[in-house]
Amino acid sequence: MVGSRAASRRAAARTFDLAAALAAAGWGVISGGALGIDAAAHRGALAARGATFAVLGCGIDIVYPDRHARLFDEISAGGGGLLSEYGPGTPPRPGQFPARNRLVAALARVVVVGEARGGSGALITARLARTLGRPLLAIPGSAGTDALLAAGGALAVETARDIMNALAGRPPAAPRTVPAAFQALVQALQDGPAGAEAIALRMGMSLPQTLGVLSEAELRGLVLRTAGAKFEAVKSRFEASRGH
Repeated sequence: MVGSRAASRRAAARTFDLAAALAAAGWGVISGGALGIDAAAHRGALAARGATFAVLGCGIDIVYPDRHARLFDEISAGGGGLLSEYGPGTPPRPGQFPARNRLVAALARVVVVGEARGGSGALITARLARTLGRPLLAIPGSAGTDALLAAGGALAVETARDIMNALAGRPPAAPRTVPAAFQALVQALQDGPAGAEAIALRMGMSLPQTLGVLSEAELRGLVLRTAGAKFEAVKSRFEASRGH
C-alpha cells in the first residue's frame, strides 16, 4: 500500500481501515515507511496484530523520518520487519526512494494506491506494478488515483473485499479504449512538446487535474517526459490503442 506523504485525513483513515482488515484476514502489509499513507498502512496492520514490512530508502539502522522511531520498533516487534537494499549507515538520499519503490512493487502480490497527486512517487510504484504484472488498485478521491481509475489503469477500492478478490487472482481488466482526456491531451501536444502548465491552459483544465492525466498517460506509454520537464505524445501508441 503506497501513497502521498502529505495525505488527507480521509485517505489516511481509509488506508488504515483497509490495512487492518487485510491484516486481520492474515495478509501481510508492505509499504515504504514514509509519512502519510505509508504510515497509515503500517499502523492499520499493527492495530489488527498483523505483520507489516517497511521497505526503506536508507540503511535499516537509520530512522527516517525520525518521528517514526516508535513505529519502526513496533513493526519489528510485531512479526514484520524493516527491509533495505542499502547497507547499515547509508543515509537517506532523494534518488534512493524511487529505487526503493521497485522493491515495494516486486514484494507485493497486489499494489494499492491510497492517495496520489499528479507526478507523485506513488505513481512510480503504480507503473512498476504494471510492468511486473501486479494487479493495481486505487482509492478514489485524489488527482493521481482518479486519473488511474478514469483511464482504466486500476480497479477502484471500496472495501477490503475488492483487494482480496485481486489477491485471489481476479485482477482488473486491461483498459480497452483511449479515454476522452487522453484524446484532448494528444490534441494539446500537436504543436510539439510542452510543459504541464502550458498543457493545462490548452486543455482548459486545472494544473492538478492535468498532472493526473499526464501521469496516467505516461504510465500507459502514451506520452514521454522530455528534457526540461516537457511532455510529448507517442502518437503511434494512441493510434494502436484506438484499434483495441
